[in-house]
Amino acid sequence: MSKKVGLIVPHDYKLLSIAAILEVFETANKLSKGDKSFEIMVFQSSEQINEKRLFGYEVNSIEISDEVLDIILIPAFTTDNMTEMIAKNKNFIPWLQKQHQSGAELASFCTGAFLFAASGLLNEKLATTHVDACSAFTKAFPLVKLKAEETLTADGSLYTSGGSTSTFHLLILLIQKYCGNEIAVQIAKIFSIDLNRYKQSYFSTFRPNHLHNDTLVAMLQQKIENQYSTIEKLEEITKDIPTSARNMTRRFKQVTGIPPIEYLQNIRVESSKKYLEQTQLSISEIIEKTGYNDPKAFRKVFFKMVGMKPIEYREKFRVQ
Repeated sequence: MSKKVGLIVPHDYKLLSIAAILEVFETANKLSKGDKSFEIMVFQSSEQINEKRLFGYEVNSIEISDEVLDIILIPAFTTDNMTEMIAKNKNFIPWLQKQHQSGAELASFCTGAFLFAASGLLNEKLATTHVDACSAFTKAFPLVKLKAEETLTADGSLYTSGGSTSTFHLLILLIQKYCGNEIAVQIAKIFSIDLNRYKQSYFSTFRPNHLHNDTLVAMLQQKIENQYSTIEKLEEITKDIPTSARNMTRRFKQVTGIPPIEYLQNIRVESSKKYLEQTQLSISEIIEKTGYNDPKAFRKVFFKMVGMKPIEYREKFRVQ
């Protein structure tokens, strides 16, 4: 008996995410022997619906349909304004809650985790999202056990995936669960998915937050970003900032989400990644240029933040 799969098409959805989800489930149906494994259904809120069909499927209204689904899929979003996105899509929240109470499994892809978490269903549960959205996610949903480095998470009947191609890893996990290992492996080959990739941290890019009005924090940010290669102790660059070190650390973390020492590490690691990608400098030369005195400490911090050794990063991302 085929499983009923509900794909929501919310406001601000990312078309690439929708396309990947449909392509994989449609491929699984083609590979299934006999009856299709999945009955795919598309859902929108009533106020959204302008067409009877989307992507070749009949559009169902979440307010009118009485279908009880086996699994619901929440795609990624195009917008960075997640507060506004959630407000636009608030009608989906009670529907997701009701479906889960009726036994449906739920899965989100990339930034779809924001709408998923807004339902409250991820509270005290494991989750992940796009690696560059993790800081905003943690602030918005502190009760969710975010695993920023993970490609995907599975906590009971709730699933999430990280950014971009992590979508395929979660899709393959779901296909494996419902269709078996043979079809899952076939799909991995068809879509050229590396089944051995478990982390997404090496795809992250540190983007400093400058969108605030705290002039003292902005002053320290500028000092770190301009002098990161020569800083030996943070006290060197904070002594002329008119506030105590304790207050500065508190304000800095409140505004940027991380303490000054971690900010410095992020700036240094991001700089080292660019050297590894774009130059032929040796690891020793890069260590020196990014302000580290201890090669062992550099490698330890790099591995912790990126998820692989510097030499492995160069081999994977070197610009030819």
